Amino acid sequence: YFLIFAVMRLTKPTLFTNIPVTCEERDLPGNLFNQLMKDDPSTVKGAETLMLGEMLTLPQNFGNIFLGETFSSYISVHNDSNQVVKDILVKADLQTSSQRLNLSASSAAVAELKPDCCIDDVIHHEVKEIGTHILVCAVSYTTQTGEKMYFRKFFKFQVLKPLDVKTKFYNAETDEVFLEAQIQNITTSPMFMEKVSLEPSMMYNVAELNAVDLTGESESTFGSRTYLQPMDTRQYLYCLKPKQEFAEKAGVIKGVTVIGKLDIVWKTNLGERGRLQTSQLQRMAPGYGDVRLSLETIPDTVNLEEPFDITCKITNCSERTMDLVLEMCNTNSIHWCGVSGRQLGKLHPSSSLHLALTLLSSVQGLQSVSGLRLTDTFLKRTYEYDDIAQVCVVSSEVKQS
Repeated sequence: YFLIFAVMRLTKPTLFTNIPVTCEERDLPGNLFNQLMKDDPSTVKGAETLMLGEMLTLPQNFGNIFLGETFSSYISVHNDSNQVVKDILVKADLQTSSQRLNLSASSAAVAELKPDCCIDDVIHHEVKEIGTHILVCAVSYTTQTGEKMYFRKFFKFQVLKPLDVKTKFYNAETDEVFLEAQIQNITTSPMFMEKVSLEPSMMYNVAELNAVDLTGESESTFGSRTYLQPMDTRQYLYCLKPKQEFAEKAGVIKGVTVIGKLDIVWKTNLGERGRLQTSQLQRMAPGYGDVRLSLETIPDTVNLEEPFDITCKITNCSERTMDLVLEMCNTNSIHWCGVSGRQLGKLHPSSSLHLALTLLSSVQGLQSVSGLRLTDTFLKRTYEYDDIAQVCVVSSEVKQS
């Protein structure tokens, strides 16, 4: 071959590390080892026994490549002969398990390449798949005698998974959904977590619950230095609430709903940036049956044997119109104040109504609100609602704070 082909991965340098060798002064070498460490220009002055030095060292091997990082490589074709070659075409493709990508900056051929001259190219690719990747570099050219030459080189490397992401969903009494995301650093080096956010679907608004308000300023619950050490896990919490125009639709209340996707940005070592976006997160919404009853307002603490008010919301989750009758059944501790068996009227599909009800507790302590019954007169079907909520009942002599 007239041409020599070279490929080098472009990565940031790393801090030089040395192994400290020392001994006590009464040993045979005396203070020799300590003095050598102090004279070593790569050590930190005043902390010579630390392995981490002040100098930078160039990468000695290919290193690890993680999902979400940018793979950069320097490609050089050198004319090692004493002849001029013509029509040089350099092509670089990246073969993954699912596709083949062309990474060449230019697809045009170079007219000629003189002896001891080079053709250089730098390629970049944001890695979006894990597993085996093969960099296929091909060179074609024509010699002075008109002979067409062609050769290829293959460079195989593995793309590893940098983070382990687990999600959990919690459904509140209202339409709110809480998402807990557990993010674990499964690399061998610390990460600076630049951003972890949730991009909600079009049906939801999101509020991040990963900060506290101190002296009027919002501060991250993880502190000012958001480093994630190897194998450490961090938990992020988000609250999603359906937008008003979707709150009453069956697609939000029932069935599988799309929540959104997590966007994670981090930096490693000397500022290498990585980014991952999860696929769309989905949760199985709880089934409310034909009629859903939820509490809009209820006091936390009430006085013994004194009436208190609550507000209920009744939603028709079925596809038919209902004619509802409200019945209130007393329990051993909770007593309803009002007329039982009253007509609530017709309730159309996906529509709601609000009820203001009054109760009274005859027993102190944490009491459960139970005993509501809704009957659909069309189908003669009764829906029972017990343990709707809890309320703390205290003696009227105890001052509520």
